[in-house]
Order: sequence, then C-alpha cells, then structure tokens
Amino acid sequence: MPFSLGPTEMIFIMVVLLLVFGAKRLPELGSGLGKGIREFKRSMKDLNTEIERADDTPSSIKPPPQQRTVPPAAPAETYTPSESFNKTQDG
Repeated sequence: MPFSLGPTEMIFIMVVLLLVFGAKRLPELGSGLGKGIREFKRSMKDLNTEIERADDTPSSIKPPPQQRTVPPAAPAETYTPSESFNKTQDG
C-alpha cells in the first residue's frame, strides 16, 4: 500500500467531513455509501456466477455426431465427343 492513514489523519478527515456536510447529513451519507457498496458487491457476485455458469455450459453439451462423408464414385466410362464421332464415321 503506497500510504497509510493513522488515527490523527482519520480524526482530521472526520472533522472536515463534519464541518462540510453537517451532523444531520453524515448518517445519510454513510447509509447511502453502505448501500452502494452492498449493491456493488452483489452485482460482482452475480457477474461471477454468470461467468462460471457460462464456463460450465459448453462442457456439458455434447457436440453433434460427425457424419461420414463418402467420396464420390469414379465414373465407369468417360465420354469424349471425338470417340462418338469416330464410331459414326466408321459404320
């Protein structure tokens, strides 16, 4: 921690806050600050839960079975137009 606050500094900060905001406003500010911190912690916890849930979900889902691909069959006979032309010429 780059700095530390001792009891003297804490008392000085409290006195300044008391002078700036007044005795009536300080409890309201403390209550609001506490609610804000609780809400922030709750949001962080919910976010962590969502992340953990998202990490767990893909491992429980099975990938679809892979289909086997059959290579195309080779043609029995190849047709060339010149062979057909030569057969008609001979006969």
